[in-house]
Amino acid sequence: MSDKYCIKIENLTKLYGKNRGVTDLTLGVKDGDIFGFLGPNGAGKSTTIRCMLGLIGYQQGSVEILGMDVKKQQVEILRQVGYMPSEAMFYPSMKVKDVIRFAADVRKMDCAKEAAMLCKCLEVDTEKRIEELSLGNRKKVSIVCAMQHKPKLFIFDEPTSGLDPLMQAEFFKLVLKYNEQGASCFLSSHVLSEIRKYCHHAAIIREGRLVCTDTVENLARTNTKHIRIIKDGREEEFVYQGDLNKLFESFIGHDIADIVIEEPQLDEIFMHYYEEGNHDAV
Repeated sequence: MSDKYCIKIENLTKLYGKNRGVTDLTLGVKDGDIFGFLGPNGAGKSTTIRCMLGLIGYQQGSVEILGMDVKKQQVEILRQVGYMPSEAMFYPSMKVKDVIRFAADVRKMDCAKEAAMLCKCLEVDTEKRIEELSLGNRKKVSIVCAMQHKPKLFIFDEPTSGLDPLMQAEFFKLVLKYNEQGASCFLSSHVLSEIRKYCHHAAIIREGRLVCTDTVENLARTNTKHIRIIKDGREEEFVYQGDLNKLFESFIGHDIADIVIEEPQLDEIFMHYYEEGNHDAV
């Protein structure tokens, strides 16, 4: 992986009046990475991505994409990025093949060969009109439009929502293929298993603030434990992060029939980061 950064965000702040947006977010993604941007719905993932691409303005901070300032070089950035929004919106009366060709023409590129390969992989019916498509099939058209010009950087916002499991797997095969060819990928998701399986690094965002950034491997290396206990005749199961001695002190005076302490699943660790009051745990 290169030491160069394809994405550099510093102190990004975007507020919607009294409503929460993104606050003081600093983030870097290196060339060649598959980077997961993880958070529950409403955490600020889409707001961050729209600021990154210059689609909405922001009050403070700076954003560089592929070494370019988004406020000064947005057109060139969009030319070199493959962006897929969380909701695929196209002209409803257009045929799929015309939408795909239109997306290529905007960039003044001939993407016919790559588009044909992508349509075959994703089983896209190019003769149908957009208004005839289900959400999942519109999503597949959006994937083709984002990938066909073989960009240096992919930015996907919740790309697999609406796709069936077979197409989700096919989508990630394509991501891995382009990544092997040198492309970088920034992927927002609230699906923990996707981040765990496909991403090299990940950032966790919660309520508009960055909670942590690390390799997916290191995120699993915490003092978090999965606890199963039979206490006072009742079975309890929970994830604990902290000093085990303090946990044991809390058991004094209780009848402990059995206790099992084991390493948690990565999903459980991520969920712990989401919970209230855990900012000091990372």
